[in-house]
Amino acid sequence: MKVVFIALLFFVFSNFIEAYEGMDVMHIVGKVLCQDCTQGWNEWVEGAKPIKGSIVSLTCLDERRRVMYYGSDLTDEAGIYDLIVNRTSCHGKTIKPQNCFVRLVSSPDSVCNIATDFAGGKSGVKLRRPAVVYRDLLKYVLSPFYYTTPMCDEPDISDNDDNLETNDDKHQNNY
Repeated sequence: MKVVFIALLFFVFSNFIEAYEGMDVMHIVGKVLCQDCTQGWNEWVEGAKPIKGSIVSLTCLDERRRVMYYGSDLTDEAGIYDLIVNRTSCHGKTIKPQNCFVRLVSSPDSVCNIATDFAGGKSGVKLRRPAVVYRDLLKYVLSPFYYTTPMCDEPDISDNDDNLETNDDKHQNNY
């Protein structure tokens, strides 16, 4: 009984992979929102507003980690983007979704234009599992990306501050 079940599972999985590889077009869908920390807690958490005209990009790499596809899309009034990509690139190679990532590029909003890494919008999100695989439709639905206002932006206190010494630090002896 177990052998029959495993054989059936293998058959279904291999058919899924063949169908997945045979799809020529993929859709990557998501939303871009503005989250303003100057509002009250409820408005900050629940009140993110869509940004019309934001640019979101898709970059796909080949086996040697070279860019084989780059595309972008503008968001609509609801802040939604829908990147539609032909999976066969100009050189006849097939784009593998697991080698692609989506990220924020720009915001037209003069107040809400600082990209955040909440949900990976600033650094980029790799495509993992499609949300829909049905007939000729391969669709990835990503979590919303967020911009914020300059007032809400956290300062970058990375490695550059490690080497800073004040005059007091130079003359102190810790022993």
